[in-house]
Amino acid sequence: MYKLRATIKKDWRILARDKVGLTLMFVMPIVLAIVITTVQNSTFELVNDKKVPLLFLNKDKGVAGKELEAALQNGGMFTLKEVLPGQGEGMLKQRLQDKEALLALVVPEQYTADVLAKSENVAGQALQMVAVAADSTQASQKNTVAPVTLFYHPVLQASFRQGIDGALNSVLQIVQSKYIVRQLYSAINDSAELPAGLEQQILSNQTPIQQFSVSKDGGHVIVNATQHNIPAWTVFAMFFIVISLGAGIVREKNSGSFMRLKTMPTSLTLAMISKQIAYITITVLQALVIFSIGKWVFPHIGLPGLDFPKDMASLMLVIILCGWCAASFAIMIGVFAKTQEQSNGIGAVTIVLFAAIGGLLVPAFAMPQSMQGIMRISPLHWCLEAFYGLFLEGGKLKDIFVILVPIIVMIVIFQVTAYIGMRKQGLV
Repeated sequence: MYKLRATIKKDWRILARDKVGLTLMFVMPIVLAIVITTVQNSTFELVNDKKVPLLFLNKDKGVAGKELEAALQNGGMFTLKEVLPGQGEGMLKQRLQDKEALLALVVPEQYTADVLAKSENVAGQALQMVAVAADSTQASQKNTVAPVTLFYHPVLQASFRQGIDGALNSVLQIVQSKYIVRQLYSAINDSAELPAGLEQQILSNQTPIQQFSVSKDGGHVIVNATQHNIPAWTVFAMFFIVISLGAGIVREKNSGSFMRLKTMPTSLTLAMISKQIAYITITVLQALVIFSIGKWVFPHIGLPGLDFPKDMASLMLVIILCGWCAASFAIMIGVFAKTQEQSNGIGAVTIVLFAAIGGLLVPAFAMPQSMQGIMRISPLHWCLEAFYGLFLEGGKLKDIFVILVPIIVMIVIFQVTAYIGMRKQGLV
């Protein structure tokens, strides 16, 4: 036990002198967690809470064009910036290039005429089908409406544009439905005007939607950017100990420290155990620091606070196993790398690749089917799934046990591979 304590003390002193490694292990993940959570939270607010600036050029002078403008203004999603008709589409595009807004909508001149013609045609067909006098309405043959034109800045992603398209289609549908309902009511009631209250009831008759998250404990977890990002970047931080631990093993290997251990009343196995204990402790501290920032600092900088899972014992077990997996991977890299540059380069690139295919950079559900099997080789994927099982799904140890098994298997694989490498190099 004395030898183990002395070896751990030695490793802690080496760690304390590694300023770059400590910075990568603590400062980098904290900055990443804050920046990425802020960006994603702002995106959620933009979609759900904030209004999107929209340049609006209305070439139509009729009532339907004005109602469309009012519907967009009152819809809650857009902030309209009206463009004078004399400016034209050229000026509109220039204002988009200047990023005064990222969206612009142009309503054609014949919009009202087309809407009225289509409403007469649809109403006439409907009245004929229900055997109302066909001559009570003079149906038009116009059954299409000239399209409105949406210009967008290239920086807008396709997924965001699809949300914009959905909102615009809803507004356009409401405006056209108004005229069809009015035309039908007028024909049936001898040109009587449709009461505003009845029109509102017809057009706003929507079934309410209740949304609940499904969790294993029966509760309702409020899923936000913090709940997703804090566990993800904690796992990323844990595995980045490869920069410090892997380089340290290469340094001691090349300096002959491991060979000198053979002449002393100790063993390399004891030295490796001490390194694992030291770095697992580091990963636990990383998790505690990042989780604490998410819980108590984020609410003070305008971000949602982190909600801890109810099963804290399982959370601590997951942290330790993930830290052990990260330490085992770092030792394996250090054993096979010949120089510190190789260890740092291979280790960092591999972790980024594991993060990319493991669901940290892109959500697992959004990956193509061809990647669903590949992501299972990433240790970061299983570590993240274990954290999500606690933070997002409200699970307990029995619920995430199946996820912990692959983590334990990978720990064994990394440890055995590192041992085989040391045997081949004559270190043990």
